[in-house]
Formats: sequence, C-alpha cells, structure tokens
Amino acid sequence: MSSKGRGLTYADAGVDIEAGNDLVRAIGPLAASTVRPGAEGGLGGFGGLFDLAATGYEDPVLVAANDGVGTKVLLAIATGRHDTVGIDLVAMSVNDLVVQGAEPLFFLDYFATGRLSVEAARDVIAGIAEGCRQAGCALIGGETAEMPGMYADGHYDLAGFAVGAVERGKVLPKMEAVQPGDVIVGLASSGPHSNGYSLIRRIVKASGLSWDAPAPFAPGLTLGEAFLIPTRIYVKPLLPALRNDNAGVKALAHITGGGFVENVPRVLPENVAARIDLTVLPVPPVFGWLKAEGGVEEAEMLRTFNCGCGMIAVVDAGSADTFMSIMRKQGEAPFVLGKLVSREDEAVVFKGHAEFGT
Repeated sequence: MSSKGRGLTYADAGVDIEAGNDLVRAIGPLAASTVRPGAEGGLGGFGGLFDLAATGYEDPVLVAANDGVGTKVLLAIATGRHDTVGIDLVAMSVNDLVVQGAEPLFFLDYFATGRLSVEAARDVIAGIAEGCRQAGCALIGGETAEMPGMYADGHYDLAGFAVGAVERGKVLPKMEAVQPGDVIVGLASSGPHSNGYSLIRRIVKASGLSWDAPAPFAPGLTLGEAFLIPTRIYVKPLLPALRNDNAGVKALAHITGGGFVENVPRVLPENVAARIDLTVLPVPPVFGWLKAEGGVEEAEMLRTFNCGCGMIAVVDAGSADTFMSIMRKQGEAPFVLGKLVSREDEAVVFKGHAEFGT
C-alpha cells in the first residue's frame, strides 16, 4: 500500500503487533496450567527461567531435544483443527528425552506464520500446554513470528524445544550392559504419530477421499480426525521403571521416522543385533489401510511408520517380568517384541510378517 500522506507502519507490511499481544494474553493461563517445581515464573520476559535446584536432583546431567511436527501441520491447516498438533510437538521432543533416562523439565515453542490468527495460534498452544501436562514439564516461554511472504495465507509451522534432567549414573542407553539375551519390550502407538505424513497425504489424495470423509479404518471418525490423533507421550509410564533398579532397563528407543530399521540400532553396540518378531506387533487398522490403499510394501511400511509400536525398551532378561508389571500398573499393554542376539550382518533382523489387516 502506497502512502504519501503518512508514514508506513508495520501493520501496512502485514505484521499485526496487537494480535501478537492478544495472543500472549490468551496463552498466559495455558502456560500457568503447566507449572511444576522449578518453574514458577510467568510469560513475558526475554527468556524463560527454571530453578534446577528445586527439582531435587543431586548430580544432574541436562538433556536437550528439539523437533517439529512435519507435514502433519498441513493436515491441521486443511481441516481447520489445530488443537492436537501441539501435543505432537511436545511428544516428539519429550519422548526423545525419556529414552535417555531424563525427566522433561521445561518446554519452549516457536510458532511461525504469514498472518497471525489468534484463534488458531491459541488452539495450537492449548495443545502444547496439554502435551506439557501429559509429560509433567512446564511451558516456560516461546516465540511467535509473523512473517508475511514467508508462508501462504493461513499456513504456519512449529518447532519445539525441551530440556530434561537425569542423574549422572542413570543416563541411557547403558551401552556397556546391552548384550545378547536381553529382551525387547514394545509399547503400543496410537497410530502414525507424527511420521510419514508426506506419504500419508499422497495416499489419501490418490484414494480420492476428502479429509471430512468417514475414515474406512476408524468408525465414527472422519479421515482428518483419524490422522490427527496425536503422538503418544510415554514419559509418565516410563519414569517409574527408570527409577526402579529392579526393572532392568538398559536402553529405550523412540520409534519415529525410519521405523525399527533406523531407530533401534541407535541403542545397540556394534556386535549386537535386535531380532524382532513382527507377528506380535499390535498393528492398528490405519496401517493396514495405508498399506493396501497405497500398495506399500511391508519393508517400506517398517522403515516409514512405527506400525503399532511407538517405543521399545531393552531390559535384562531376568527383569522383563518386573518391567512389564510396572508398565501394566501405568496403564500400558506391553508386549515382548523380540530379543537381542549376536550380530552377524544387519543390526535389525525381522522374524515373520506383520498382520496389516484393515
């Protein structure tokens, strides 16, 4: 907009400072709902404060992780439902903390958009606050960036940053202890979590179905609702086992993009392989539909999606029953997915085939 009678403003350039202020006021109560020991301050400073001494750790090691939600954000935008991707954002980082033995302490978010919609942004951050509550960490700050020309109208992207702590002697994986004979225990996923959505979107497009069509694999849900089911947060179920020496946890692996093939080897010594029994995988119907509708080969499914197992634990064989008992008390349904063996070639060896029913 040309203006000879007055000077240009930031609003003329497409940035609404007042909308940003409205958003800060709207999310104050959301952040307050995540307060935990060590984080009693409010929003509005130049940085978030956290008192590590208030957590009671004796010799803590800090662990940091960051991630995004990927192209799952495009599904939230397409459906106009923004209240779940914030949970995904938290989950992808805090699950990466707990696999190193760490308790998530605090979280910060980055929300970038072309033109700020206070309502949509508030819904996103409400999801972030819910994810923080599920993980037991505090939302202590973040950043909202309005960048006209960088993003299409109505589009946004997310990044999240989490910091946790673990006692120095409790850091995972315990590589020196991981050995053949250890048991692999799986914890179920809620679906694709936040991985493989570029392939998911392509399959849905090829199917000719719209996001508001009934999901063929999830009665009572639309396709959009089914694919927006958020990533499971495994922090609270796992922490009691990590704090119990009798649970025998030697390593944990978050099964994200790359599936078992890429993620399990990250916690194995070079001379050890994981033998995984695919026949015991509790494969949700969504994966059967994706495989059939997209004509996706099993090997591709296993390296793109979690296929029903979002987290694995490597535990001492003599402690597996104790670990699984703790998981059941936490509301989980753990299953023995396989065991570790001496490595001959590949780091992950599959037995049988997964049941991709629809």
